[in-house]
Amino acid sequence: MAEPSGKPSVLFVCVHNAGRSQMAAAWLTRLAGGRVEVRSAGSNPGDAVNPAAVEAMAEVGIDISAETPKVLTVDAVKESDVCITMGCGDTCPVFSGKRYLDWKLEDPAGRGVAAVRPIRDQIKTLVEGLIAEIAPEAAA
Repeated sequence: MAEPSGKPSVLFVCVHNAGRSQMAAAWLTRLAGGRVEVRSAGSNPGDAVNPAAVEAMAEVGIDISAETPKVLTVDAVKESDVCITMGCGDTCPVFSGKRYLDWKLEDPAGRGVAAVRPIRDQIKTLVEGLIAEIAPEAAA
């Protein structure tokens, strides 16, 4: 089941929607080149995106400074083909026909940019694998 646009859709969820899920959404948006609908949300959204996550992503040329944490809704899950929690024990409403993954990732909250860089890079690797699976490049 894909979006009306015909694209697969992915929802990234973490508690505050301020670090891991924001970085994952930004990576997927950048690396999928428009082939995937991307959403992120949190069960208890923070007030702002983690400054260390903003800085770590800026180092790789991705600006997430204008993003804001969003609350997780049942509709966001319903509208997504794949729901990915970010190792934070969050639970998504479960609907049949959806795929659920849990990526075990360190929480960048309260950590400096040096500690966030490896998390950023691990997320990139996971996103690359996800893209290869759900939205591979069309054969030439």
